[in-house]
Amino acid sequence: MPTVQLRSSLPAVDGVVALIAKGGELPAGVPWATLGVTGEPGQSAVLPSGEKQVTAWVVTAAEPTAEQQRRAVAQGLRALAKSTKVGIDPSGLPNPDLAAIAEAAVLTTYSYLTYKSAESQKSATTVSTITILSADARKAAAKTAVADAVVVAEATCLARDWVNTPPADLRPPAFAEAIKDTAAKGVRVTIWDEKRLAKENCGGILGVGAGSEAPPRLVKLSYNPAGAKTHLALVGKGITFDSGGLSLKPGSSMMTMKCDMGGAAAIVAAINAIANLGLKIRVTGFACIAENLPSGTATRPGDVLKMRSGATVEVHNTDAEGRLVLADGLALAVEAKPDHIIDAATLTGAAMVALGTRTSAVLGNNEELQEQVLAAAKVAGESMWRLPITEEITKAVTSSPIADLRQHNPKPYGGTMYAAAFLQAFVADNSWAHLDIAGPAFNDAGAFDYTPVGGTGAGVRTLVQLARDLA
Repeated sequence: MPTVQLRSSLPAVDGVVALIAKGGELPAGVPWATLGVTGEPGQSAVLPSGEKQVTAWVVTAAEPTAEQQRRAVAQGLRALAKSTKVGIDPSGLPNPDLAAIAEAAVLTTYSYLTYKSAESQKSATTVSTITILSADARKAAAKTAVADAVVVAEATCLARDWVNTPPADLRPPAFAEAIKDTAAKGVRVTIWDEKRLAKENCGGILGVGAGSEAPPRLVKLSYNPAGAKTHLALVGKGITFDSGGLSLKPGSSMMTMKCDMGGAAAIVAAINAIANLGLKIRVTGFACIAENLPSGTATRPGDVLKMRSGATVEVHNTDAEGRLVLADGLALAVEAKPDHIIDAATLTGAAMVALGTRTSAVLGNNEELQEQVLAAAKVAGESMWRLPITEEITKAVTSSPIADLRQHNPKPYGGTMYAAAFLQAFVADNSWAHLDIAGPAFNDAGAFDYTPVGGTGAGVRTLVQLARDLA
């Protein structure tokens, strides 16, 4: 991670990102045409600005939002691909958002080099320091804003690291230990192994993990600061690799399935950030971790599982495993008696069919909470859209002839809504929202804005912002 600092003047750097609002003027009255651009938002130019320094001039909106400033910073940093000590000069903006600028700087310069050779790591260009220029550099409020933004960005990068880790190296026991090892100060961690899961009647998590030699885990995280008046429960899907189980996926569809623990990574990273920020809100988290593999001991289509809540579930498709582990996590969350429950999961391909690969779906049983999630996502800069849980879909969940609930939808439509309706059966009348992050959690296309190839850390920033709002 680069060191981010706030200064009233720039130290020696080899690259500068200069942000200019549309209609703004370049230094010394240099005409825009000199840079080969017309001064429209989204344009940029890179020019030498010293013996060992280049400057990326980036044009953004006349009055840019925080998100527009994030994207402009990212555009400039990507243009300075060979710079290692970078300055960011936002003085060309009417109202620089120092937090957004710092956050974008960390997120854009993220790289995952763990599995590269020593030679490749040595030759890779990585940014070591980022200096943000501001006349307010000595003010406590500005320093705090930048420091807090770095905390959130680094938590997002932790989630990215976990998602990017090859699945053989992050099987359920290893993921659980990694969560424990990285817990922030003030966060208490409890791990349930397969024996404890059986004792606690967590049939969903055990059923999904039954086909793997690496047994499942449930990790509970507790953060309870003095003065907290609101209690938020977070539940995350942690499938460290999803082959589909006996309902086997095509081989090409498995290549990105190390990302299927993105929901658990997001809620754990968010809790760490909430604790590091010292937010006055109680948070209880449940990371529901299993590996979904086919074997002679794997759960079969047609099997019935008994869940933590006591409900029985008829399994129809072992590739719809995420809702089974989440069901146990949600039941445990209900028992914790929080004010609100949020779950995050790379749950359905149907969410991508509906919303594409960059937008998460938001569903739930509390309209006000869903609107709060959407508002938090807008502030955080994460794209989310609300979908309904309809009456006919809800009725279909109870259509199993032999069990209380049917795990998979009988019709090939409305998959995201059906999965949410299934989860809703485990939250009773508690205030609950479900984030289906299947699309945004993993980027297998080219890098864009401050989003890298691979794990993105989707959901972390929204969850932290929601906690801020609720606190």
